[in-house]
Amino acid sequence: MKRIVPLVVAALLLAGCANMTEQQKSAGIGTLGGAAGGAVIGALAGNAALGTAIGAGVGLIGGLVYNHVKENQETNERAAYTQGYAAGQQGKPSTPPVQ
Repeated sequence: MKRIVPLVVAALLLAGCANMTEQQKSAGIGTLGGAAGGAVIGALAGNAALGTAIGAGVGLIGGLVYNHVKENQETNERAAYTQGYAAGQQGKPSTPPVQ
């Protein structure tokens, strides 16, 4: 019974993440990863709670930055595709996107 309860709790927590946006997922994963890493480093340094808090904050920022970069990359790829498609419809060669 003691082994079943944590599994049920974990399953319920993960089920709550099913309808999250990509930004929310990135922020959550970054926060959890940062908190875990911060707890380990904090425990080694003597203050696990402070390490967890700092790691969660850094992980949150990292997750949001990762999501921002990913969204910009997808936007640029979509614009390049649209430009190439439009040029192909007109029978012209497309110019490569400026980076």
